[in-house]
Amino acid sequence: MTRTLDWLERNWVKPAYSGGVLLAIALCFFGAATNTMAGWLYAISGIIFALLGLGAVLAGRSLSHIKVSRRLIAPISAGDNITLELEIENTSNSPRSLLQAYDLLPSVLGTAKPTAIEQILPHQTQRITYYHPTQKRGVYRWQEVELRTATPLGLFWARRSRKVPAKAIVYPQVLPLRYCPLVDTIGREERLQNESDRRYQSATEGITKALRPYRTGDPTRLIHWRTSARLGTLQVRELEVITSGKEVIICLDSGAAWNSEEFERAVIAAASLYFYASRCQFSVQLWTAQTGLVQGNRVVLETLAATYIQEEKTTEIPLKFPLVWLTPHANSINTLPRGSCYLLFTNSTASFVPSDVTGNLIGLAIDSEQPLQDQLQRQVR
Repeated sequence: MTRTLDWLERNWVKPAYSGGVLLAIALCFFGAATNTMAGWLYAISGIIFALLGLGAVLAGRSLSHIKVSRRLIAPISAGDNITLELEIENTSNSPRSLLQAYDLLPSVLGTAKPTAIEQILPHQTQRITYYHPTQKRGVYRWQEVELRTATPLGLFWARRSRKVPAKAIVYPQVLPLRYCPLVDTIGREERLQNESDRRYQSATEGITKALRPYRTGDPTRLIHWRTSARLGTLQVRELEVITSGKEVIICLDSGAAWNSEEFERAVIAAASLYFYASRCQFSVQLWTAQTGLVQGNRVVLETLAATYIQEEKTTEIPLKFPLVWLTPHANSINTLPRGSCYLLFTNSTASFVPSDVTGNLIGLAIDSEQPLQDQLQRQVR
């Protein structure tokens, strides 16, 4: 019955509650007239049937000569509301009133609430704007907008669809990282570190970035004696390092088999690392299995919005450069070039992966139970 009524509403008209009640009354009068042969009963039933027929015809005709167009949908980030704008034009010589308009959104976005339109004058355009929440990043497409009305008598519902293609891009969330030791240390050779140490041998307090506890191997000239005496433990200065021009390639292993929740966290991590490296004036690029190397804020966000699990691999991993490798498989870490880093997305609660798996590479195993931002800002070794 539900499917039949839905088909009637889309292709002809569907009785409203009041129309159904009036139709039942008309049938009762007609049955009584047939049994009693009373003319006034025939007249009453005939008038009711005529009223029902008029309501059915006018409801269907009220949706004719209406054109629907759409304005471009601006990209947003996951968690924000999509702004949807429709322009409904009445091309007839008579007004159109009491309409409902709503998008047929993809199921993952949910169901859009209908927007009521009181009246559209002849040859006029009515613009409606509404907002729809989003929870998950992606590139969403849909094709139809539906118009619905029961005007003018409210006895029958009519619904017609219009082809209005739409494309909405929902970017992944970008975490506001204050610092990220994983990116800061990528590709740092011992020779470059020694040169950096000599460059800052005459450093003063003005370029000290932070203080941290002394670790074996730290140069003694970097010990901050005044703070060490006050705290009773050796404290070492961390100095600003010139990083401009450093090349960073963030690789998302999208061709692998992922847990869906871990993959979404990896996409967020990739976006966050990219923008952190960009703010640090690094020459940063993003690699995914299907798109290969891409660069530029908008292009990277669109690439991450569209990527999916086990996508087709069309380009090879750029193994000639140090990478930040985001993967669910620990065995893939061994193939990374020297100076690379990794983020391993597993269900493990360990902060570090054993050295027999990673060799001399540094990185983190991301714990799904802990906040991702805190883990990306964790010190690596």
